[in-house]
Amino acid sequence: MAREVQRGANTVQGVEATLWQVPETLSDVILQKMKAPAKADDVSEIRPEQLLEADGFIFGFPSRFGVMAAQCKAFFDATHEIWKTQALAGKPAGIFWSTGFHGGGQELTALTAVTQLAHHGMIYVPLGYTFGTGMFEMNEVKGGSCYGAGTYAADGSRQPTELELKQAFHQGKYVAEIARKLKRPNPQT
Repeated sequence: MAREVQRGANTVQGVEATLWQVPETLSDVILQKMKAPAKADDVSEIRPEQLLEADGFIFGFPSRFGVMAAQCKAFFDATHEIWKTQALAGKPAGIFWSTGFHGGGQELTALTAVTQLAHHGMIYVPLGYTFGTGMFEMNEVKGGSCYGAGTYAADGSRQPTELELKQAFHQGKYVAEIARKLKRPNPQT
């Protein structure tokens, strides 16, 4: 999903989307017991101060009990120094997610994540119904909603469907277009 969001964002002229992952907070032993997949080794971990470099964001979260996973919350907790300066205020941010099943918090994950954006003064950019007829698909299982793209991961074995990936691509492009419109011009040019 994240790679499709990035691919969509990179189709917007003048946009360079970078993929980051938050630091892991669980031990290797716990991750093995959970049968967690290995993290992508071609995606660097982000430090909170790197958020300052971006003109906009699309945050992706695995859901745990209807909210973002603890690792993602720990990352946001570590942004307190940035929060004090309100350096992220006015920057657009979208949200996408994966949940285990239908009752896993598809919309609740997005709604609870909005609090992190609000405290930083970021502008939440929901997907709305901009994905067109794909938003109304009823012939196949599809995650996501007007709050953002989403997928169902089941026990971790289910991969996003083509429709879910198209929605993620669309969200990446949509949020990148808004970020480009809102980008503050460099006063030195």
